[in-house]
Amino acid sequence: MKFTELDLIDPVLSALKDKGYEEPTPIQEKSIPLVLDREDLLGVAQTGTGKTAAFSIPIIQLIHQFDGSHHRDAPLRCLIVTPTRELAIQIDENIRDYSKYTKTSHTVIFGGVKQHSQVQALKRGVQILVATPGRLLDLISQGYISLDDIKMFVLDEADRMLDMGFINDIKKLLKLLPADRQSLFFSATMPDNILQLSKTILDNPKKVEVTPKSSTAETIKQYVYYTNRVTKHSLLVHILKNEDIEQVLLFSRTKHGADRIVRNLKKSNIHSAAIHGNKSQNQRQKALKDFKNGNLRVLVATDIAARGIDIDKLRYVINYDIPNVPETYVHRIGRSGRAGEEGIALSISEPEENCFIRDVEKLINQSIEVVEGHPFPQTERPMTAAEKKEWNKEKQRRKQEFHANRKKSGNSRGRQYSRR
Repeated sequence: MKFTELDLIDPVLSALKDKGYEEPTPIQEKSIPLVLDREDLLGVAQTGTGKTAAFSIPIIQLIHQFDGSHHRDAPLRCLIVTPTRELAIQIDENIRDYSKYTKTSHTVIFGGVKQHSQVQALKRGVQILVATPGRLLDLISQGYISLDDIKMFVLDEADRMLDMGFINDIKKLLKLLPADRQSLFFSATMPDNILQLSKTILDNPKKVEVTPKSSTAETIKQYVYYTNRVTKHSLLVHILKNEDIEQVLLFSRTKHGADRIVRNLKKSNIHSAAIHGNKSQNQRQKALKDFKNGNLRVLVATDIAARGIDIDKLRYVINYDIPNVPETYVHRIGRSGRAGEEGIALSISEPEENCFIRDVEKLINQSIEVVEGHPFPQTERPMTAAEKKEWNKEKQRRKQEFHANRKKSGNSRGRQYSRR
């Protein structure tokens, strides 16, 4: 099927042609006609399947039909809520590209930055608003946003929204939305709590599920390196000696871990930057821009910050830390192999993470190919529960000792300066 067969208007088709889009992905092919028919939609799709275009393309067309040529004075028609700043920005950029030959007005709002420029954009009038929950509710409470004329509501990445603790914000928001609206609900996974949430939002929805739950894209080749905890970084540097790996998105479990990886890579003259919740919005955007422009070889991210990283033809993803939730693995490696492109996912597993690899293999119902013969093989066995408890205890003791010494050193320097 071609996009020209989906009953899309010429301005939208022209924008898609500029992007080089000819054939819709499965979720686009199934979703676009339903959204155009004003149906509520429950979409289950893994990342990288073209989900953003599946809802934004028909929304642009519907708004064009709602408001005709009077776009400048048209009220807010569509609200798209998503969990992270990066994903919100990405969706807004896509809307800009798909609506370039219409007069559809749109903007994006998110926290972590001053609100002035966002408020100014809202005052100029927008028809499509992409928002993260906190900043959205804040600006509604200040009187800058009215939801009275909303005709379409999109909740994107619902599973991650709940993981990040936004459930109460979503409940508050639902009370402010008009009852008579079209609602679109998208989630990569559909556990019971997500299903129950969808029932409070949707009215007799059509369900679109383009892949089996929690499966990985067939275009992604998956490999695992088994090593010891203390040799993990050395193995990473060894892997990155492969010049074919021009760029890689690397996942860390924690923010501090991400910063530590960047510091260590710097020692090996590997250009990298971290993106996570402790970074300012400007820092995050600069790192992402540098990576997209090819000026950064390794982008180290935590799971939450990585939602919304959409990079054409990204081939390599590395799991430096194996996630203890197997569905998270699916989300991570889905950053590569997008829209039919080939991807390669490499995982580095220390002994305590071997069980997480087995959980992933059980979930995706396939074995991950083991890389043999590398210079840092796994020689240690996983710790027993008692050993792990003792190790964590010792780790905590050393941490407290480090902070105590740093505080003591700081106080000592302070006394020296006061004497002067």
